Amino acid sequence: MRASRPAVHPVEAPPPAPAAAAQAQAHVEGEGEGVAQPRGLRMKDPPGAPGTTAGLGLRLAQAFFAAAALAVMASTNDFPSVSAFSYLVAAAILQCLWSLSLAFVDIYAILVKRSLRNAQAVCIFTIGDGITGTLTLGAACASAGITVLIGNDLNICAENHCASFETATAMAFISWFALAPSCILNFWSMASR
Repeated sequence: MRASRPAVHPVEAPPPAPAAAAQAQAHVEGEGEGVAQPRGLRMKDPPGAPGTTAGLGLRLAQAFFAAAALAVMASTNDFPSVSAFSYLVAAAILQCLWSLSLAFVDIYAILVKRSLRNAQAVCIFTIGDGITGTLTLGAACASAGITVLIGNDLNICAENHCASFETATAMAFISWFALAPSCILNFWSMASR
């Protein structure tokens, strides 16, 4: 049997009946002005966790830099000839879609003031961040290797779009650097249960 834990959504106990009547009487007489009792307690989420404004900022940064890497790489006409660049485009598409979908979830959680500490949701976020992070880092590293090969070893930058390749690779790395805190915070949240 799965029982809910009080640490997830703590709720303040209602005051006893005589105390509530005395409090209402004091409020009517003006003694209790300005003292508002909280209706329920909400645990504080760490900055960058899902459902926080910092988490939303990280998701939007991930999506922006992944979209920038995708746009710069797709602007060249010869990226399909190198499999590492095609891999970067596929990883950037996946990263952009994942980050935008979780950004929408964060926006919803912020608007309804709901914490995203559900164990299943955190597990899905962690696994998704791990997969997309691994793919993005792998694609960025592969593209960086090919870019160094084209530019420094073969010296054929005159025939290729080396600046575009380098820019797209840098954007993919920055997208991964924005993803790393989200992945670490989600893993920490999942492991601390």
